[in-house]
Amino acid sequence: MNRNYSELLAAYRSIWNHRALDQAGEASQTILTESINRELLDENSHPRIRKSKEVKYYFAIKRILESSLSMERQHELIKLYTDQLEHLRNT
Repeated sequence: MNRNYSELLAAYRSIWNHRALDQAGEASQTILTESINRELLDENSHPRIRKSKEVKYYFAIKRILESSLSMERQHELIKLYTDQLEHLRNT
């Protein structure tokens, strides 16, 4: 599947609008996948209150589905989250 990471990053930013994602010179794909990994690993929370990857995945998918993004964009983000969760589980 050919993904337009610039458009997916814009969609991600529209849902998580308070996240600092500006990383000058990095590709949209890198910024997006690193942001999703940080989200799934709950790295934005204190270590004592971190939730599991699966719980963070659930809340991310719920947020995506409740967003005003098009169904196509929602599906693409969900697929990317699923791919990243599988990657994290296998590493």
